[in-house]
Amino acid sequence: MCTLEKQGNLFILTLTGDDEHRLNPSLIDSIKSALNRVTAEATAGSALITTAQGKFFSNGYDLDWASSDPSRLPLMDSKLKSLVFDLFNLPMPTIAAVTGHASAAGFILALSHDYVLMRKDRGFLYMSEIDIGLKLTVWNVAIVRSKVKSPAVSRDVVLRGTKLTADVAIEQGIVDSAHVGAADTVKAAVKLGEELAARKWDGKVYAHSRRLVFSDVLTTLTAETVSKL
Repeated sequence: MCTLEKQGNLFILTLTGDDEHRLNPSLIDSIKSALNRVTAEATAGSALITTAQGKFFSNGYDLDWASSDPSRLPLMDSKLKSLVFDLFNLPMPTIAAVTGHASAAGFILALSHDYVLMRKDRGFLYMSEIDIGLKLTVWNVAIVRSKVKSPAVSRDVVLRGTKLTADVAIEQGIVDSAHVGAADTVKAAVKLGEELAARKWDGKVYAHSRRLVFSDVLTTLTAETVSKL
């Protein structure tokens, strides 16, 4: 599912197991449990790095698991929404070290971090829902709009399933830096995490400031009912 390692003031959460790291209730619950531990053990000067083993950062929802019961897809959506809410409220800086493809809900997971670092020699960022006939939710699109600065690129990500390379993602301000190979991507994330942790920000103040920056997203996330597009 996932592992959590503490390295100095850094928490490193790694998705393990199945190479695609498809998001089903078991994996989402495992990540949420790790974040609960991170919150409990956080001190001034902590930071979180999320990364993954293998070819994918995450290939989105576990649609094979969802296909046998129509109630399963809404369940995954509800659980991912809760996980994203936790990330937006985590009392420390968060960094996604995207070492492979991040598709659909996996892309949303990466975008839910404060900083995104990406491997430039392998992997794309994209929303595949338009190609597989899956309806997006309002909160999915709210996160894309909050992190993609160009309305035209945001449109193409949602309406064309455009795959973003690291270079394009950097140009659009989605990715903060790109690196050759998984090891260098994680190494750069650790360096950034250490720089941020060294500021020793008050976690509650940091989370409060993040909530203000992304107030529109949080309003959508906390809505009692998430409307379908």
